[in-house]
Amino acid sequence: MSVSMLRAVLLFPLFCLALLSAPFSARAAMEIQVIGGAANKIAVAIVPFQAVPGQPSPALTQIAGDDLNRSGQFRLVDVGGAPQPVVPAQVDYGVWRGKGADALVVGQVTAQPGGRLEIRFYLLDVLKQTQLAAYSYTITAGQWRATAHQIADLIYAKLTGIPGAFSSRIAYVQKQGRRYELRVADADGQNPRTVVRSNESVISPMFSPDGNQIVYVSFEDKKPVVYVQSLRDGQRRKIAAFKGSNSAPAWTPDGRRLAVVLTRDGASQIYMINADGGGLARLTRGSNIDTEPVFSPDGQTLYFTSDRGGSPQIYRMAASGGEAKRVTFNGSYNVSPAISPDGRYLAYISRDGGRFSVTLQELASGQTRVLTDTARDESPSFAPNGQAVLYATVQGEQGILGTVSLDGKTRARLSESGVDAREPVWGP
Repeated sequence: MSVSMLRAVLLFPLFCLALLSAPFSARAAMEIQVIGGAANKIAVAIVPFQAVPGQPSPALTQIAGDDLNRSGQFRLVDVGGAPQPVVPAQVDYGVWRGKGADALVVGQVTAQPGGRLEIRFYLLDVLKQTQLAAYSYTITAGQWRATAHQIADLIYAKLTGIPGAFSSRIAYVQKQGRRYELRVADADGQNPRTVVRSNESVISPMFSPDGNQIVYVSFEDKKPVVYVQSLRDGQRRKIAAFKGSNSAPAWTPDGRRLAVVLTRDGASQIYMINADGGGLARLTRGSNIDTEPVFSPDGQTLYFTSDRGGSPQIYRMAASGGEAKRVTFNGSYNVSPAISPDGRYLAYISRDGGRFSVTLQELASGQTRVLTDTARDESPSFAPNGQAVLYATVQGEQGILGTVSLDGKTRARLSESGVDAREPVWGP
């Protein structure tokens, strides 16, 4: 394969947005379809909280229940035909044990002065007939969905021992006609808001480690330029606008610097740059294509895609530079590395025949497994708790987002009718 052809192959995921033109509604949110699940799901009964007139909808318990169901780790028990307790003292454990529940959630919403709402809820162990947790929140109506996600996070953490990720956010790109929009939404695709609009391509978003900024590449200057934008006030600044292409930005874990891919010196190579745009330093050298950098959680190692061995593969090197060592060996095409928050796993896109799929590799052993059953996957990104991977794929010629658990058994697809969504990333 020639260098020009290889460059086109490596950069195809970056430019595919230019081919998408389906219209979308600016106010619509994504629908979720969940497929599969863990072999032994935790059975949870969530009693609708006692409500107050005029409270927001959908109900807190519906939002939290949808979160838990999407994880594939839980089975929601039908609460119909049973008493509807509000506090633990009202619970008849025999009833819920008869329904097959392992855990029970009860609670209530009460009105407070100034239009605020107080939320109280309890998580109970049905088998042991004990209280696992009790929480109280006083919120505004605007905090309704965020509170529901927090409730789901607490239930998930108490019952699995792993932090939940339902309160986190995702970013992705949509296109309407000739206009691109970079959106930030809740992890379930709801509450989307547009943070960038452009008549030129917008690609490669990535949240800063603290979640307050987002870096991305825009073609508004008729070439790829790296911007950092505040998610609080919308202010932005150019970080890399050198001669040639500026692409594939990746934050260091401390948020002080970024790795970027530049062609200012001819070949596509990786550089380090300060978050204010200063302190440029070159990391990789050669006539090969080095791209798609990403850091290990401790910031000591840089993973990236390179054709230096003759085909696109994933390599790693010290974040300070030095010798690069190949990481992927199965197949002739492995790109787009993502590292799990605990540093144990590498997710990437592998090609098998004509299929491009999300693949997971345990870094210590080198063992791999394909996680998805789709054929045009791209842009893998781990959840903050490391229990799932977000990615983009194509279904019926429409770009959609998907999540998949690390065992590949639980898949959720997030889609909006008539909308193409690409370039996803999972953030804090």
